[in-house]
Amino acid sequence: MTVKDCCHKHHHKEELYRRIFYGVIALVVAVLLVIFLFWIITRPTKPTFVLQDATLYAFNLSYPTTLTTNLQITISSRNPNQRIGVYYERIDVYASYRNQQISLPTMLPATYQGHKDINVWSPFLCGNAVPVSPYVAEALSQDLNTGMVLVNIKVDGRVKWKVGTWMSGKYHLHANCPAYINFGERSKGIALGGAVKYQFVQGCTVDV
Repeated sequence: MTVKDCCHKHHHKEELYRRIFYGVIALVVAVLLVIFLFWIITRPTKPTFVLQDATLYAFNLSYPTTLTTNLQITISSRNPNQRIGVYYERIDVYASYRNQQISLPTMLPATYQGHKDINVWSPFLCGNAVPVSPYVAEALSQDLNTGMVLVNIKVDGRVKWKVGTWMSGKYHLHANCPAYINFGERSKGIALGGAVKYQFVQGCTVDV
């Protein structure tokens, strides 16, 4: 074999490798483009959350500045999408007052939510002698004296979108559900033994 033949063979291999490389790049770009167009066409709508009720067992402010909270809530989530499912990978629910967390987070079970489906959860939210700032304690004392307290039920977690067999990456989900609780003469709750049940059917703000 002459030197000319060797050079020609070497050049042919380089050309083959180059074509294979460009072919793989083109295939990857085409797949990504298809996924992008598919995502744009089936753009998901974030799920909606509704706080239905809350049963209050304890809500006591103690000296000097600790708060004990014990309640059970009923919260529902609806998937408004017709072609996209929602996989709730991790969901924590907790109560807060004036942006301070007053209960431990309660983890909801991971679940898949199909098209137009509704899921309902009824977790307990508890916080025993949780320290609060003097400002929060003073504000809460004033709210209790007036007979109305705004407690925010927070939902924090990770979700994935599912279309057919394709699953998206993780997205952070945050929902805020305001619960106006009346005490004393202004109470509109239903007495259940040592607890009081409040009906809300309150929509929540959701960010994904």
